[in-house]
Amino acid sequence: MAKAKTAYVCAECGAEHAKWQGQCVECGAWNTLAEIVVQPAGKGVGAVRSGYAGAGGGARVTRLASVAGDAERRTSTAIGELDRVLGGGLVAGSVVLIGGDPGIGKSTLLLQMLGASATSLKGLYVTGEESLAQVASRGQRLGIALEGLEALAETSIERILAETTQARPEVLIVDSIQTIWTEQLTAAPGSVSQVREAAARLVRFAKESGTSVFLVGHVTKEGGIAGPRVLEHMVDAVLYFEGESGSRFRVLRAFKNRFGAVNELGVFAMGDKGLREVPNPSAIFLSAHAQPTAGSAVMVTREGTRPLLVEVQALVDQSSLGNPRRVALGLEQNRLAMLLAVLHRHGGAAVYDQDVFVNVVGGIRVQETAADLPVLLAVLSSFRDKPLPDKTVAFGEVGLSGEIRPVPNGEERLKEAATHGFRRAIVPKANAPKKTHIGELEIIGVERLAHALQVARE
Repeated sequence: MAKAKTAYVCAECGAEHAKWQGQCVECGAWNTLAEIVVQPAGKGVGAVRSGYAGAGGGARVTRLASVAGDAERRTSTAIGELDRVLGGGLVAGSVVLIGGDPGIGKSTLLLQMLGASATSLKGLYVTGEESLAQVASRGQRLGIALEGLEALAETSIERILAETTQARPEVLIVDSIQTIWTEQLTAAPGSVSQVREAAARLVRFAKESGTSVFLVGHVTKEGGIAGPRVLEHMVDAVLYFEGESGSRFRVLRAFKNRFGAVNELGVFAMGDKGLREVPNPSAIFLSAHAQPTAGSAVMVTREGTRPLLVEVQALVDQSSLGNPRRVALGLEQNRLAMLLAVLHRHGGAAVYDQDVFVNVVGGIRVQETAADLPVLLAVLSSFRDKPLPDKTVAFGEVGLSGEIRPVPNGEERLKEAATHGFRRAIVPKANAPKKTHIGELEIIGVERLAHALQVARE
């Protein structure tokens, strides 16, 4: 018998190497090469790797206008927050990868989705980690009607596809992709080659049959999806389930979506009966202070298509170190250092000898520049130990020369603040509408940082 050929594949970028080495020459990652057995390109493997539609030789050149009508056909999952993150609902033939920490609620969400949409969508739950009795027990605990649900406990991709082809579900859930293996490879389940091959087979099945596939993915200690990096490129959408330890709130965020907006946000609350939608997430991200507190500012951020009210807290304290600390949770730390320099130069507040801690309440990560102005207002409020006026909201980008620059969708942000009873808004002058009031919300447009700081003290 001929000796099997081996190769080494990088878990980060999927590049193959003839021999093991400490660093991948393609992406520069260290200690990411894993050994795989090279298989000849047969019918199963070769067809998957050569393309979805053209694998059987039946592909034809087609005008895009003739298929454009099918692109927007979506089916609701019966869970509004999940539909929002997906871009409006399920698309036939889509493949969605959901990752998150152990116990965060990935399996719970998908099982609840099958139960809620059982009357309109035929689903199949494939579990590679639990027995059918465990899945049924969890379903009963969540109060899901199990009569219309079908499940399969299997890890072989060949048998999964055979059973799925016979059952013909509209939604297929595979929990998890790291447990699935193919008989055509000799590598262990969970290895780079097995995960890549199993995912490729499922992606091809979804495109050919029109079945919507959900893949549950394990995460590494760094927080990324376990397995080859190419896994995230193969699927249509990548969703991450996030949540603070000890908090009952969960955030579902889209990092990649071929059928909708990225950075869309869905908010859930974990309870005795599983996950519950939070239709008004702004309320959970705002702290209910009995009276105005120094170091606290409220901003209106935008996640995907939805404006959110978020509280930014700052603590400025005398530093006992030669190099004062700059700690930012939910914000970019380098941008915080830049904003503190702008505050010193154009705001007259020197915090170079102070420790500065900034936190976005609720575990939200704000990645837009609209947080610049509320961060500086919170820092100055803590530094001077003087609270901002009650029911005040702010947003705006701060430039290096001290100017307040406009941000997108300013009117929608102001309407969201007015809906929640805020009375005062400090915003870039270019974002201020012609009317100085929206309901009871007074809108103050500012052009310079010094003017914004003066208005905040009044």
